[in-house]
Amino acid sequence: MLIQQTSKLIDECERCVSRFWQMREENRTPDFFVEVKPHADIIHQLLKEWQQEANKWIQKNQPKYMHTQQIASAVESMEQFVVQSFYKETSKKRFLDAIHSVSYTLKIFERLVKEIETDVIEKKDH
Repeated sequence: MLIQQTSKLIDECERCVSRFWQMREENRTPDFFVEVKPHADIIHQLLKEWQQEANKWIQKNQPKYMHTQQIASAVESMEQFVVQSFYKETSKKRFLDAIHSVSYTLKIFERLVKEIETDVIEKKDH
């Protein structure tokens, strides 16, 4: 479950970049209540559930290089850039830097979860 959620969030980071360039290309302002809010609400819910699961996982497994503060920071950034991705006025550098940072955190987290899951499965087999 946690791996799928993390994977969905990684995909959303990529979609945010695509949407950002598309909105600049189309040179339009989206309808907030029709386009932006419904999408942001779905992602917000996913982020909330993911954060709870990720924090539980970190407490249980205590990985050396991943902490609940990194998870909180990634969630906060992502909540902002999901909305910003709809607006052509968004500062390109800050926006792309934020996505890069969150993607990096998500990919490391996903790798750690997969490694520990694999270790658990291997230990059960032996």
